[in-house]
Amino acid sequence: MEVRDASNAKDVKYYTTDRLREEFHIANLFTKDNIRMVYSHTDRIIVIGMMPVMATLKLEAGKELAADYFLERRELGCINIGGKGVITIDGEEFEMNPRDGIYIGRGHKDLKFKSVDEKDPAKFYITSCPAHTEYPTVKIDITKARKVPCGSVEDCNKRVINQYIHPEVMKSCQLAMGLTELEVGSNWNTMPCHTHDRRMEV
Repeated sequence: MEVRDASNAKDVKYYTTDRLREEFHIANLFTKDNIRMVYSHTDRIIVIGMMPVMATLKLEAGKELAADYFLERRELGCINIGGKGVITIDGEEFEMNPRDGIYIGRGHKDLKFKSVDEKDPAKFYITSCPAHTEYPTVKIDITKARKVPCGSVEDCNKRVINQYIHPEVMKSCQLAMGLTELEVGSNWNTMPCHTHDRRMEV
């Protein structure tokens, strides 16, 4: 697990391009049969990329969490942005089609991830944050996500924000998670770059 310190906004303006990439860019998030984890001290968020091809990958707590298992004091959200996959949560299997999402609440101990077809592997994009209580696991396919149309054809940023983990869809402690899909002919998301006072974003 890679650990990154928080950055002061007054200092960031003096960063070089290379330093900005070092602090804020996550490279090689999806590699064959590997779990890539980045822990940020900002909101103690953890970003995870998994691409199981031949292997079944098990999510475990590293020494950085000082926990017996990954979700002992955390919750997580996952969106499959690859081929078909399966997530097994304490023995219960959830089929994850492309663009399916799932919320897994605090307290689950055994989390396993695998692909259905090694030639078209699943890519599990995961975010996790601390949780103060338990909420039930919820599978959310993209049709059940809250849809927020944004942008315009003229600005080349016409898009739909699919909000999977959102208060109008399901309950979570702190985590919110979504997937932005650009319309045909659009090529960028939100500009100018900005921050939020109420939360951080990955």
